[in-house]
Amino acid sequence: SRLLHIHKNRPGILTQINTIFAEEGINIAAQYLQTEAEIGYVVIDVETERSEEALTKLKSIEGTIRARILH
Repeated sequence: SRLLHIHKNRPGILTQINTIFAEEGINIAAQYLQTEAEIGYVVIDVETERSEEALTKLKSIEGTIRARILH
């Protein structure tokens, strides 16, 4: 699966994202981070199709603007 997380550009957000995947036992195959001024974008490829629970947790991170499964 590929997920997208758009968030306010704050320290520690990427750590929180990666912690969620670790807690869910989901391996990250690839990750791309881009920040522009006050906004950060992370595209994450994971080695599982079961990412709904992780998505729910990603949406709960303070500073999240949008999180969704791309495919």
